[in-house]
Amino acid sequence: MAMTLDPISQLDRFAASVLDSVRAPRPMPVDLFRDGDRYMMVADLPGIDPGSIDVDVDGGQLTIRAQRTADSREGVRWLARERGGGHFLRQFTLGEGVDLDGITASYDSGVLSVIIPVSERAKPRKITVDSTTDHPQSINA
Repeated sequence: MAMTLDPISQLDRFAASVLDSVRAPRPMPVDLFRDGDRYMMVADLPGIDPGSIDVDVDGGQLTIRAQRTADSREGVRWLARERGGGHFLRQFTLGEGVDLDGITASYDSGVLSVIIPVSERAKPRKITVDSTTDHPQSINA
């Protein structure tokens, strides 16, 4: 395998490896969309140990934490080392129209999926309109 020598990029990698322990948590790329009566949040977390993933809700705040452990092979000569370890963190503020008790999460093939159901109060419903005549009317709300 041929690699070119670039002292600047090697210096950047060295600085990143030294500062990795004091670096702020890394963001994770996510997609968020509504699908019928639920919101779907899908996050890319490749190489994460599923046991390190923590999803919690505190009030209206959804927090996702995960950790990837860096490869710590001893006695090897690294030619490139770009998949470092570290902590990942993402936080979302949830609105009033979601069912906080119904939130579920699953992790498969490096992708975390979080399902956030819409609360019953926030779903569209029909409201009957009473009138003084004997012909009740319905409207959509």
